[in-house]
Amino acid sequence: MQRRTFLTSLAAGALSAVASRAGAQSVAGRPNIVFMMADDLGYGDLGCYGQTKFATPNIDRLAAEGIRFTQAYAGSTVCSPSRCVLMTGKHTGHCSYRGNMAGEPGIPDSDVTMAEVLKEAGYATGIFGKWGLGNVGMPGYATRQGFDRWYGFLNQFQAHNYYPHHLMSDEVADVIRDNVVYGDKPPKEYAPERIQKNALAWLDQQTAERPFFLYLPYTLPHANGEKRRDTGNGMEVPAGHPYEDKPWPAPERGFAGMMHYLDTLVGQITDRLREKGLEKNTLVIFTSDNGPHREGGRQPEFFASSGPLRGIKRDLTEGGIRTPFIARMPGTIPAGRTSEQILAFWDLLPTFAELAKARTPDDLDGVSMLRPLLGKGDVQHRPLYWEFHEGGFKQAIRDGKWKAIRKGLKGKTELYDLSADIHEDRDIAAAHPDTVRRMEELFRSMRTDSAQFPAKD
Repeated sequence: MQRRTFLTSLAAGALSAVASRAGAQSVAGRPNIVFMMADDLGYGDLGCYGQTKFATPNIDRLAAEGIRFTQAYAGSTVCSPSRCVLMTGKHTGHCSYRGNMAGEPGIPDSDVTMAEVLKEAGYATGIFGKWGLGNVGMPGYATRQGFDRWYGFLNQFQAHNYYPHHLMSDEVADVIRDNVVYGDKPPKEYAPERIQKNALAWLDQQTAERPFFLYLPYTLPHANGEKRRDTGNGMEVPAGHPYEDKPWPAPERGFAGMMHYLDTLVGQITDRLREKGLEKNTLVIFTSDNGPHREGGRQPEFFASSGPLRGIKRDLTEGGIRTPFIARMPGTIPAGRTSEQILAFWDLLPTFAELAKARTPDDLDGVSMLRPLLGKGDVQHRPLYWEFHEGGFKQAIRDGKWKAIRKGLKGKTELYDLSADIHEDRDIAAAHPDTVRRMEELFRSMRTDSAQFPAKD
């Protein structure tokens, strides 16, 4: 169904649809949704996923009070396509924006986003951080894709700078005077702090009378590549964090400091929900947009950021696409659970739509994961698909225990059994020709051609 047709029909009958699905339940009775997403945080970068060199107590508390998934996947192995998948419920074989692009043309007007679905179902919608799916004035800009309130970076390239001269407030630039500096005067205001203040102010305006969707795509712990060229250390974080005196390389101290800062921001959000009495009626999710980076002068091996997985950002091995995923809703999600349910970013739009009792577009790749999210049993997942266009066309599929990867349309297919080889060390394609043939057919059938992102040999 096309976006305008979907939205027109949905707007006409949103309240009646909600009433028919919810019975006597009011709009105000439906859960709020807070979705927090880190940028380039690896599977092994949280204490609750095995990190021991630095602490993430607030995020670990979310896991202790909720459910921790061990087989959750990002939409892509880099940021913009991963965000497109998240917002549209379509994997990279079908979504409109399948790679990072200069100028960030973004998603088209025809895309129906998660924010639009929830807004039309009566939710207030706010985003604070890094959108990455369209510049101001373009159809893909956040305020044109279902968000009532937007505050953050103009685009993903500006988001590499933690001390920018301005941030965007809806469609107007908010100048940060203390960062417009001359000579040797250093900039003063850390962008994540300013963005968080705006997010908390918006959260303070929300009441129990109307459900809300708060999307927090944090930039931490992404590196500033330009700073790296100047100083050798692109891990920008204010002084005073607990790791600044550690006998580690400067980029690693900075990375640990960024993780401390991120964990503090998460704690501020959960504390505010508790103070407002909204904790029990709010689904809180924390995840990452892809695997860990080797940027800003840091080495992901230093903190074992990929955990037990192989690969990092820009890889289609597990380390590039498998991410931490934590969900908490006290009294609804059982505390202290660990789930091996396979899920991916494209499942979240239908999941949130079911939770919100909203209508769902009919051309999605995702399936609702509400049952496993609430600890009520697993869901059989159809095969998962990724494609990636940097450094040559690549594809990956996960189907049950099997993982297939190939480079180029005619490249050799590698096959791994993740149940016995989570690090993807042993290519067993030669021993399983029938499975390889099935995977190669899925490589063909699970994608549509894209003029902007063509498949190449």
